[in-house]
Amino acid sequence: MNIKLSFIFIFFLNGLTINAQDTSYKTVYKKTIFPATLIAAGLLVNGSDFEHNFRDDIRKNTGNNYHYKIDDYIQYAPAFELYLSDVLGLKAKNHWFNQTKNLFISNALTTAIVLGLKHITNKTRPDGTPYAFPSGHTSFAFTNATVLYNEFKDSSPIIAYSGYFFATTTGAFRILNDRHWLSDVLTGAGIGILITNLVYYCEPLKSFNPFLKTKNISLFPQLENDNIGIYCLYLF
Repeated sequence: MNIKLSFIFIFFLNGLTINAQDTSYKTVYKKTIFPATLIAAGLLVNGSDFEHNFRDDIRKNTGNNYHYKIDDYIQYAPAFELYLSDVLGLKAKNHWFNQTKNLFISNALTTAIVLGLKHITNKTRPDGTPYAFPSGHTSFAFTNATVLYNEFKDSSPIIAYSGYFFATTTGAFRILNDRHWLSDVLTGAGIGILITNLVYYCEPLKSFNPFLKTKNISLFPQLENDNIGIYCLYLF
């Protein structure tokens, strides 16, 4: 875990150094203040009486047997929207390969942090199972939503913000399904947003794009049974 965290910190320090000459630190502050607030709120309520009472009130309204698996699927919705928007020809900030690159790096870093924290804290979920803190579903959904936001915030605000609707719904159902505490969801959301914003600030591997001049390759979102993926089409 220490190796993973060291890699993450070195990664961002290098990125900040590269961009420091042309980007003010005010930009970093603006990108981190909201997710940092979510993480702070999650840490504040973690294990508190408020959190336990909040969970008890929800169980009283939903019943102890309530479970609806929508959160297992809509966590992918922002990524699906990203590629669907590309297929429809909506103007994005980056080429589809750079979008995919940022999506992969953001999710890889977020997952490393979330899994590390899960094993370090070993917090019990509301339903009695282990590894509650933070919420992986929520962090994944907000990571994808933040990629969508960064790509379309200037050209298609409705598309840009729509991902956060699905991400918030994912977090809400993690609580409703008694899989996570409030603090797990708040912290997971904050981590997902924070890491993705920093990736877009640092722009790792910015110049690497072997498909930049290729016009005959298209990506399509694919949903079949319980599998969600990307379909690649190459026209000869």
